[in-house]
Amino acid sequence: MNQDMFKNVEKKTGVDMQSISKVANSFNGKNVQDENTARQLVRQVGKLAGKKVPKETEDMIVKMLSNGKGINESSIKKMIK
Repeated sequence: MNQDMFKNVEKKTGVDMQSISKVANSFNGKNVQDENTARQLVRQVGKLAGKKVPKETEDMIVKMLSNGKGINESSIKKMIK
């Protein structure tokens, strides 16, 4: 992702990218394609942002992670609108 995207995520969520990176790094070496691990990651990021992630959004993110495609910039923009 580019710097503008990081700034947009920070602006929309109130969470700096360093904090998000720290959470993401805590999942390094773990299989985020595993549904339970992916849900843990989504919930931790939601908690970091101080927001409850709606079930359908969580399901959508977990599906993206589980299929191995990851989350792209376009998907993130749709989720944080």
